[in-house]
Amino acid sequence: MQKRLQYLKNGQPFWVVVLCFALPFTASAQTDTAKKLKEVKVYAPPVPQVLTITPTQQISANDFDRFSAYNVADAIRGFAGVNIKDYGGIGGLKTVSVRGLGADHVAVLYDGVAISDAENGQVDLGKFNLNGIQQITLYNPQPSNILSPARSFASASVVAINTVQPNLTAAKPYQVRFGLNGGSFGLINPYLQWQQRISDRWSFVLNSYIENANGQYKFKNHEDGSDTLQNRTNAGISDQRIDGSLYWVKNDSNKFSLHINYYNSDRGLPAAVIDYNPVSNQRLWNRDFFTQAGYMHSWTNGFQLLLNTKLSQEYTRYRDPDYKNNHNGIDDRYNQREFYQSVALAYHITSNWQASYAGDVSISNVGAASPTNSISNYAFPSRFTFQEVLASKLVFGRWRFEGDLLHSYINEWVKYGKATPNQDVLSPTLMATFQPFASPDLQLRAFYKDIFRAPTLDEQYLFAPLGTRNVKPEFAKQFDLGIAYRKALNSFLEYFTLTVDGYYNRVTNKIVDLPAQNPAIPSVINVGAANIKGVDVSIQTQTRESNGWRGSLSVNYSYQHAVDTLLKLQIPYIPRNSVALNAGADYKQFGLYYNQVISSSRFYLEDINSQVSGYSVADLSFIYKLSISRKPAVFSAHVNNLFNQDYSIVRSFPMPGRSYLLSLQITI
Repeated sequence: MQKRLQYLKNGQPFWVVVLCFALPFTASAQTDTAKKLKEVKVYAPPVPQVLTITPTQQISANDFDRFSAYNVADAIRGFAGVNIKDYGGIGGLKTVSVRGLGADHVAVLYDGVAISDAENGQVDLGKFNLNGIQQITLYNPQPSNILSPARSFASASVVAINTVQPNLTAAKPYQVRFGLNGGSFGLINPYLQWQQRISDRWSFVLNSYIENANGQYKFKNHEDGSDTLQNRTNAGISDQRIDGSLYWVKNDSNKFSLHINYYNSDRGLPAAVIDYNPVSNQRLWNRDFFTQAGYMHSWTNGFQLLLNTKLSQEYTRYRDPDYKNNHNGIDDRYNQREFYQSVALAYHITSNWQASYAGDVSISNVGAASPTNSISNYAFPSRFTFQEVLASKLVFGRWRFEGDLLHSYINEWVKYGKATPNQDVLSPTLMATFQPFASPDLQLRAFYKDIFRAPTLDEQYLFAPLGTRNVKPEFAKQFDLGIAYRKALNSFLEYFTLTVDGYYNRVTNKIVDLPAQNPAIPSVINVGAANIKGVDVSIQTQTRESNGWRGSLSVNYSYQHAVDTLLKLQIPYIPRNSVALNAGADYKQFGLYYNQVISSSRFYLEDINSQVSGYSVADLSFIYKLSISRKPAVFSAHVNNLFNQDYSIVRSFPMPGRSYLLSLQITI
């Protein structure tokens, strides 16, 4: 600001400003009248943020309806490079793989703290209703904010879920939002969000919902050669979630938050449709609880502090009464507990150079029980993990560099059997962007990341004949080279963005489950390596508003050539080509959007003759913003699988045909 004032004083623009101020006063002295100037509106088009040091994709709460999203898995299914593994139905398990590396290489952050699962390593994104979620961001390979917990650096990619933050004033100290979703599968889903300002510094947000659905739908399963219309049963769900958040904010540099989250569910698991038989009596119960607290403080001398603490407990029960054994089926019950603590420090060495250190400690353990004795030789494992990271960020002219070195130490102990040897691994990452021209509209970017994942406790100990399998960690080297371009326009189009990223991933000590004679006793081993070559392309544009009309378009394309180096075949469930398209039109308070996801065929085994057919699924969404008793409300109607496509994402797990969802939300 001082430089700008000095420029005005030393140059002609200064006198122009003086003259502009002097003329009104002169006129007032001569005529003793005042003139009211016309209002000048300053308009800045909402150009999406694509000029990031690493590939970043984002969706906010305003766009969930546009993309016919009901849960987190739906919201990100159209991201470039993303592959959702969906077992069908509203209660079916849904996991995400990014750039062919598998769900175990994806970290899911909930307001900056990882949702961990030491037992099986994969997070079911279908459990997360979008109520209370403000924004979801996918980072490849990690967030660019170096003031982050060490866990944020410890995966090949990160899905960050950010919840709604209170935005209240003394004049409006509360906000209550009621909503109801209902539709196909017998779905009834009421939800509530309550924001309350307690004082100038304290506030809270409460989100809760209840979901009930019978999950039944008709399907045709072409994968087993049948063409008969059948009923999908045992896909019902009954679940409840409550999330309470308490916030203390002194200013942007000094704030605290506390989360308490509880999730309870009882759902049927529709089994694979084999030999024309869709019958299943499998059930899954979950009772998950966690509380997490975070504190951030910034000092004027350049130091920043970030503290995060989390306690979690998860109870899982799996029941299959039809499994043929001597114990009347399977009834497995697991308890998983974790304590987590993170400390992160950052310091601005100069205005363009920042460095940070983060250290994370976690202790997790898993216990198991089975009244049917279907679990034998269980080790009752515990895992201690210490992760620390040194990171730095440097801006040098048109160059921007970020790098970090992650140190991971893992120690395990067991109640029965023999524990896995300690693991001590260093993992480097280097990222860079370059702005080739004076205008920041075009940037080139690249990154290299060397990361690993430890075997999950299930992979290492579950059904292991001697208590442990000694499975080695899986290592992944990631290389990326990309271009990001964005341009605000003053024509028919408001903006245009384009990102293109080519990448190569090399996986060694690949962990696979090999079928055994007894399917309840899998054999987990390290085998060979995998090479993954791919390209992600994203295009977004939007028209300028004209007479109340506005149009939008986004297209994401992914190519993935993911080959096992031993068998030279595409890795199962990774499509070679996929496209996600969303086009929409808004007219005043109305909106109509068309969403389509296209996937090529996939292998379900590493066998040239084992293919799951490709599919093309379209959704249609209608949104109407209205007022009820002078309170803002939103009504939306969705038709999913508009053309009633018969398809499967996972072989023998048919997806629903055409379905409907109606939603009404009112804010008080």
